[in-house]
Amino acid sequence: MQTVLIVIHLMVVLALIGVVLIQRSEGGGLGIGGGGGGGGGFFSARGTANVLTRATAILAGLFFITSLSLTILAGWGRGPTTIFNAPAAVPGAPSAPAPGGSVLDQLNAAQPAPPAAPAAPQAPQSQ
Repeated sequence: MQTVLIVIHLMVVLALIGVVLIQRSEGGGLGIGGGGGGGGGFFSARGTANVLTRATAILAGLFFITSLSLTILAGWGRGPTTIFNAPAAVPGAPSAPAPGGSVLDQLNAAQPAPPAAPAAPQAPQSQ
């Protein structure tokens, strides 16, 4: 289903790009759709502009709908996740802080004790 929507989405995008490029802009643009010929009717400059404007609006609506549909499908199987629901502990991962202790206390407890220093030589005691 998702693949079909992606293909439709890409076709709509390509058609939308084509329709926008065909339209005659005030500066001339590509101007492919502009009429250069005689009489009025459907293929006059004004008639073509109306058709291209409607086609742009329809394709923009289809683009919006397919984009929303793809977004909904992407998140369909996911459950709600929040920062308050912590996942189960993963082996090897640091654990969550204890309610009564700070993070520094946990880090100090997690570090191994430093090796004991060798005893200093003592001078013989006289009796």
